[in-house]
Amino acid sequence: MVLSQAQFDAPDEGEILRLAMDHIAAAGPYSAEAGYLTVGGDLVPSPRNERTHASAVGRRVRELAGRDGPVAVPGRAWGRAMGLRGLDGLHGYLVVTSRSRPTEAERSLLTTLVGHTAAALSVVFAHRRRREDALELCRLREERTALQRKLISVVAELAYERAVHNLLAGVAASGDGGGEEAVTRALHRLTGLPALVEDRFGRLRSWTGPGRPDPYPEPDPVRRDEMLHAVAREAGPVRREDRLVALVRLHGEILGVLALVDVRDEADEHTVFALGHAAKSLSLELAHLRDLADVERRLHRELVDDLLAGTAGAGAYARSEAVGHDLHRSHYIVVVRWSNRTADDSFAQAVARAASAVGMRSLLTRRPGHVVLVTDDRPPARALYEALARETGTRSGTIGVSAPCDSPDGIPHHYQEAQRALDVRRHSRERYGATFFDELGLYRILGPGNDYRELETFVREWLGQLIDYDTRHHATMVETLARYFDCGGNYDETAESLAIHRSTLRYRLQRIRDISGNDLANVEDRLNLQVATRVWRIVLGGPG
Repeated sequence: MVLSQAQFDAPDEGEILRLAMDHIAAAGPYSAEAGYLTVGGDLVPSPRNERTHASAVGRRVRELAGRDGPVAVPGRAWGRAMGLRGLDGLHGYLVVTSRSRPTEAERSLLTTLVGHTAAALSVVFAHRRRREDALELCRLREERTALQRKLISVVAELAYERAVHNLLAGVAASGDGGGEEAVTRALHRLTGLPALVEDRFGRLRSWTGPGRPDPYPEPDPVRRDEMLHAVAREAGPVRREDRLVALVRLHGEILGVLALVDVRDEADEHTVFALGHAAKSLSLELAHLRDLADVERRLHRELVDDLLAGTAGAGAYARSEAVGHDLHRSHYIVVVRWSNRTADDSFAQAVARAASAVGMRSLLTRRPGHVVLVTDDRPPARALYEALARETGTRSGTIGVSAPCDSPDGIPHHYQEAQRALDVRRHSRERYGATFFDELGLYRILGPGNDYRELETFVREWLGQLIDYDTRHHATMVETLARYFDCGGNYDETAESLAIHRSTLRYRLQRIRDISGNDLANVEDRLNLQVATRVWRIVLGGPG
């Protein structure tokens, strides 16, 4: 009874089995050969098992498969494996041996001890199951609470998403022509943050909310391209400094940027969702507008032809944007002619590839005998020539480049400049290569088609500083230089014609060198200065 009480007070099944094995002798002439506990459907031996015959005993116990039965152990007259059973199955085994066969009373006492041990194990397992059931119930309640909270959150998110969808769908269906402004108004209403749309070049198209910069910052093309590429690599809206930015794209093409100004970093997942959904809505809106301009896109060459002819008018900027070009910047006209190539579509495509390879952003058309590019920024004409030489397999080509042009209205005149540069190059000793109009010097005013404006530009280039000096100081430096050339560079004749001393003339000529930065001893400078003084006097009405 003392042993039974100790077993029922034991903390776990291992201790119950140990007590039974340690006190088996209280039931008779017995020894505890081995004990096993059922763990996960398998019989796990007790650490107190005898090592000598452990393998054979373990094999025999497993053969019994839950039944009681004899166990043969060398040196023992009697041995038996007795199952420790409860209402819910086998808890384990107790293997008992004896040097003599036990009496009926001793066997009865052993059966009682085994029964008490099995009962104690049943109690321990029952307590464990109750604890496990309680823990499982607690876990299930917590899981249910979490699922309920998640369900509430999902319902709230779905309601918000539905509200966003309905609002933007209403904007798209309104048909009021608001387009970008309608989208920014809706986005500002949803998020409470200033919303804006920029075109792909960074120019503002719409702003709703406080804090609009005035004037809006002029975009930097290089930084703009870097930003677009960085955002394009991400799957959704991206934070860029104090803005949350989403690209407005159609079939991979970037049409513009939709952004929220979030100086305090307040945007949450709902804000990100609203911005992303609005960007998709705006892409559809802009796609509709782009569809209307598809005819203009297909008439790319007609646009360039209109620019060259001066007939593009006020729609030039919109038409250029429809073909992905920014006409707001300074442009150069580039004329390309290859002696062994006809200016057909194939050659035009070769010029386009070469221009793209050297980083030129340009519009292109064909004219009889040559291809024309309208390109932003000063073109790397010599690199273009090398790229075209590789494309065509021959270096027998000439490229002429105009001076910079600041508005579409000036493109026809600068087209003539590019043609002039090309003609001068083709009739020079080195006829193949690239020439800029602003490098022609005197050749700019020679030949047909030149007007008063070009003459004035030439005079200003060579005599401008002297003319300005004379105006400020009421001097006669330009007249002195003209008389000097009229007299063939003779000091005495020049001084006499000006009624000044020879040393005064020498001083003035030195001042002319200092002010203009030109060297009268240089043949090229001398020629250009002499022609400029003649034009200044005869054509532009300088003093005679």
